[in-house]
Amino acid sequence: MSNVETSSSTEPELSFRGGRLVSALPIAFFIAWAIVQSGLLGIGDTTGLVAGMLVGLIVGLFFVKGPWKTYADVIFEGMTRRVAATAIVAWLWAGMFAQTIQVGGFVDGLVWASTALNVGAALFPALTFLFAALLATGIGTGYGTAIAFTGLVFPAGILLGANPVLLFGAILSGAVFGDNLAPVSDTTIVSAVTQNADIGGVVASRVKYAIVAAVLAFVAYLVAGAQLAGQPMEVGSDVAAGVGPLGLVHLLSIAVVIVTAVAGRHIIEAVSWGLVVSAVLNLVLGLAAPSDMIAFNAPEGAALVSVLDSLPVFGAFVVPVDPANAGVGGSLYTGAAGFFPLIVLTVLLVASAEIMRAGGGFDAIQDFLVSTVATTVRRAEMTMVLGTALVNATVTINTAAEIAIAPYIRSLGERFNINGYRRANILDANTSALGYIFPWGGGLLAGYGAMQNLVGSQATPWFTQSMMVNPASVFPYVFHGWFLVAVFIVAAWTGFGREYVPDRQSEEVSRV
Repeated sequence: MSNVETSSSTEPELSFRGGRLVSALPIAFFIAWAIVQSGLLGIGDTTGLVAGMLVGLIVGLFFVKGPWKTYADVIFEGMTRRVAATAIVAWLWAGMFAQTIQVGGFVDGLVWASTALNVGAALFPALTFLFAALLATGIGTGYGTAIAFTGLVFPAGILLGANPVLLFGAILSGAVFGDNLAPVSDTTIVSAVTQNADIGGVVASRVKYAIVAAVLAFVAYLVAGAQLAGQPMEVGSDVAAGVGPLGLVHLLSIAVVIVTAVAGRHIIEAVSWGLVVSAVLNLVLGLAAPSDMIAFNAPEGAALVSVLDSLPVFGAFVVPVDPANAGVGGSLYTGAAGFFPLIVLTVLLVASAEIMRAGGGFDAIQDFLVSTVATTVRRAEMTMVLGTALVNATVTINTAAEIAIAPYIRSLGERFNINGYRRANILDANTSALGYIFPWGGGLLAGYGAMQNLVGSQATPWFTQSMMVNPASVFPYVFHGWFLVAVFIVAAWTGFGREYVPDRQSEEVSRV
């Protein structure tokens, strides 16, 4: 990761009719669109959200003072931000990894293990929260965890009778935990570096907040799981016959990713090694054929198809099909392709955030809060908490939101002599939590994208469109996210965990 990009309160690069807050119009239009589409109409369509963001960016044009070219240039500048690329990479690699494990029977293995250990529908969401939290903390990407667990654990829970909305919320809660606490998480790194605090000290200082929220969330999932549990699904004989322990061998694939990431390797390297191991296990143990992972579904009458199909190596990947069904398939293809609409939405969202920065929208919000609300230490910390919540409600890619507001948190905290560790923890809590709660949040949409890939998948032929969870319905059940925000509201009001600059000296800050 490169040096962190920050913004500062300067003369706006864009001017809007109506003032600086009008620069938030594109993203406000998108949020209204998302509420209508997902919340009111119940349409969970990521490509529909892309259309809403595009229209929002066009609407913003008509309020720009001066040449539209400047507005267009800011859009392009935002679309090239590294924070967007970081999220996209996590989605693509995690999607391929989850799909490859899935075709190897990991879901069947989980169902077998849950049945053997008598883990029923009531307990499954709580355990899912714990295991998702462990994975996210190990690999440092909540987005990747949301994708992997939605693709692998979610269908197993559905088969056992777990409530789909509660289970999806448990997965997102685990992702929140890891995004907040993992030393290698982007949000952890950005929160530490922008507040001039060392990463190790920041992680150690935030454990007490994360654990309190996690315990409350675990209890909530136990209670809600018991109340909302259903009956195990009736599946066909072919599906039932495939349920067995062999797919659990892919726990080794997951372990490889965790160990490699914890050892300090880049997330691309860590997931790539896990992907290689999962592919080898699939082939060696006969869990999946080569064409299950990558398939060239070529028209039967095309030149060289019959020749390639007969070759020892190429033949394993070439599948002659009816010309109407020609195309590329397999877990690597579907695992990546399922996130293409979300990738487009991500770069557009970051572009809209850049417009808000260049137009002074962020400055206007923070100037109001700093000048009128933050008059005491308690109010200053409450302003930090509520200010980060407000920004994260609009900028849906959590690292981008954190970068946008970090300079204000630092400036306000230094004014009241608040320690860098404390500032970093306040900054990161809302950033980690709210990106997985709102229906338009990047983490939630990443998990939803993985859920869409289950429909019609070779590994989950029983999963239908009717089993999809509407993104607008899950927000009350992301318990850890809500509790984490609540913990920091209480901490800001009561002073729990508050440290001032003289209380503790930060170690040398590791630049990233």
